[in-house]
Amino acid sequence: MGRPLICYTIEGLRAVGIKNILVVQGPKRDIEQELKDIPGLGDVKYVIQPEANGMSGAMAAAKPYVSGQFFVLFAHAVDCSDVVKKMLEKSRQTGAKMVLAGQTTDSPWLYGVARLEGDRLYEIVEKPTEGKEPSKIKINGIYLLESGYFDHLQKILGTTHFNQEFEAAVLAYAKENDSRIVVLDKDYKGISLKYPWHLFGVQKYIFGKFLTKQSIASSSRIAKSAVVSGDVHIGANVQIHEGAVIKGPCYIGDDSVIGNNSIVRDCDLENGAVVGALCETARTIFQPGVHVHSGYFGDSILDSGCRIGAGTVTANARLDREEVKAQVKREKDGEKKVEMVGTGLKSLGIIIGQNSKIGVNVSLMPGRMIGKSCRVAPGTVLMENLQDGEAN
Repeated sequence: MGRPLICYTIEGLRAVGIKNILVVQGPKRDIEQELKDIPGLGDVKYVIQPEANGMSGAMAAAKPYVSGQFFVLFAHAVDCSDVVKKMLEKSRQTGAKMVLAGQTTDSPWLYGVARLEGDRLYEIVEKPTEGKEPSKIKINGIYLLESGYFDHLQKILGTTHFNQEFEAAVLAYAKENDSRIVVLDKDYKGISLKYPWHLFGVQKYIFGKFLTKQSIASSSRIAKSAVVSGDVHIGANVQIHEGAVIKGPCYIGDDSVIGNNSIVRDCDLENGAVVGALCETARTIFQPGVHVHSGYFGDSILDSGCRIGAGTVTANARLDREEVKAQVKREKDGEKKVEMVGTGLKSLGIIIGQNSKIGVNVSLMPGRMIGKSCRVAPGTVLMENLQDGEAN
């Protein structure tokens, strides 16, 4: 909906009274640059993490600015306000200075999983062996810590891989201090961005909370024969041509174009998107500047600058209608291996990286992923993933 996800996270923290917010960013300062002109975020401080050395490096960069209790959370925690409130309540009720949030998962081997007695946290097992997990409660990436945590982190630095130091220090703290966990309600869906298709869950949450009415900019041009129904945002200078149908919930960003007799339903089309004539897009996310012609795009994600030729179709369901699986690289026993991973979805189309180009009359099979700056030849039936820069 036209903004970086971190904006929703910052606003969620403000809503529960968090006043001091520190963003850890890389040397390019790209987060600071992107947020500087966005109104309503309040006073946000920034600190540089000089190199990509994991969460422990981020914590080391933040340490000089932190005292007492503090929250640590990922930038995409757009639903953080209710969770943070519950964690503060747990800390006040029990006197525990460290509180973690967790939720039930059907695939605990993909996450850090808690070993508990009641609500007391004793251990976090990172990506346990399937069938040997201590519980089905995964740590969901929001931590309430206190400055004593840094003493444990300092002792651990350099003793294990930097991707594991943050969690190891959390565990070391928990072994010596009363630490608790808030297990969120079963109905709580949670926001995860471990895999790209998790972005659909983020979209659903943001649409449900912020896209609650029809809003059409006065500078947009909508043909009389076009139909716009439901909760739909249409931005500035949008063109919607004759016979087009827009069914909410939908977000259509500034300077976008919807061609003749096209259907757009339950989609997030960011600024400058172009949907050509005779095209259907359903439950799909287009990042800025995506251009597609006639065809079908269902349950798919296209990164910025993608160009798709006419007649291209995404297959978003298997013939047997079973769960769609995706081919991903996972670290196992210290090595990165390619595996088929269940997505939990029976409808999943294509995921395409930035600035990739696809020719006419291409068929894209369910759950396939195309890297950035790729080329797909006309008439291709794409059965396998493409890595960054590849051409078939």
